[in-house]
Amino acid sequence: MVNYSIENFANIINKSNDTNALINSTLTLLLFVTLFIFILAMCLIYFERKFCAAIQCRVGPNRVGWKGLLQLVADVLKLMIKEKSTPLFSDKLLYFIAPIMSFSASFMLLLIVPFSPQIQVINLNVGILYWIAISSIGILGVLIGGWSSYNKWALLGAIRSASQMISYELSIILSLLVIAIFTGTLDLQKIVLSQTSGWWLWKGHFVTVIAFITFFIASIAELHRIPFDLPEGESELGAGFHTEYSGMQFAFFYLSEYLNLFIASAMIVTLFLGGWLPFHIYGFTWFNLYMNYIPSIIWFFSKVFLIIFIIMWIRWTLPRLRIDQLIELEWKYLLPIGLINIIFASISVLNNLYFLI
Repeated sequence: MVNYSIENFANIINKSNDTNALINSTLTLLLFVTLFIFILAMCLIYFERKFCAAIQCRVGPNRVGWKGLLQLVADVLKLMIKEKSTPLFSDKLLYFIAPIMSFSASFMLLLIVPFSPQIQVINLNVGILYWIAISSIGILGVLIGGWSSYNKWALLGAIRSASQMISYELSIILSLLVIAIFTGTLDLQKIVLSQTSGWWLWKGHFVTVIAFITFFIASIAELHRIPFDLPEGESELGAGFHTEYSGMQFAFFYLSEYLNLFIASAMIVTLFLGGWLPFHIYGFTWFNLYMNYIPSIIWFFSKVFLIIFIIMWIRWTLPRLRIDQLIELEWKYLLPIGLINIIFASISVLNNLYFLI
């Protein structure tokens, strides 16, 4: 299996002393990642349509192609040929940049996801810090898109998004710090390897369970999915911050939404559910031996799609919260719980309470 890492490209240059090798390798990598993103987004969109239809006792896409599979191709072609409209009084430059900025942030986050021991585009020793920094860039695309549209509903959606993402970002950071305290590293690969003797969801007992629940809820809020979809409240704001966008510009926002869904689920799996490590049951030697035969990449995607399934289930089951309920949940409940939880995590490590870790 090939190790898709930045170190691998550096070795190519050192061996060949040819700048063209770096350019070719980089272009090949970018092409592969881009193709992966489009295939992943199309699969998630099709799966959610079918899942939504099943919950609502409908059939879902079934006209174009076998089981409606070609409906996705038809939608892509429609977005590509659809007329691109720009509001008359909008800021043309910022209006154009916003969706690209939103998608670029998601693209950069995907680069550090450890799919397996051998497959990770960039393995940083400060992976968690990188994830926190880059994820904050995504909110700029939303804010700029809403403000530059010169539409009051888009602006209101952008303001809601800013308050929501900034608020719930704090709970996400506190949950990440709990794992960083227990593992003593910010490297995502090392965090996965630290769960060889057990997933952090179970190994850290109540401390990591609380961190997992907090991270899960805050991630849904960051994704703007029901019940936290206030920035895109169709019944209130039209389409929220991207009301004025159409064609491929809208497609960039739409694509980044599903890419962020995958990345958030991947982070939950990496931090709390063992990443690409197999599922083991203590004392069941033969069961654990058979689990080891399953490739790590299959384990990773199985766990990720399980989390995605749960998030989609929540979306099509629960009603939308009010804006005051959304902010109150973070500042009155999740944030205080996260602060207390990180204190317990610090005390556990400082006092060598290994029965917790």
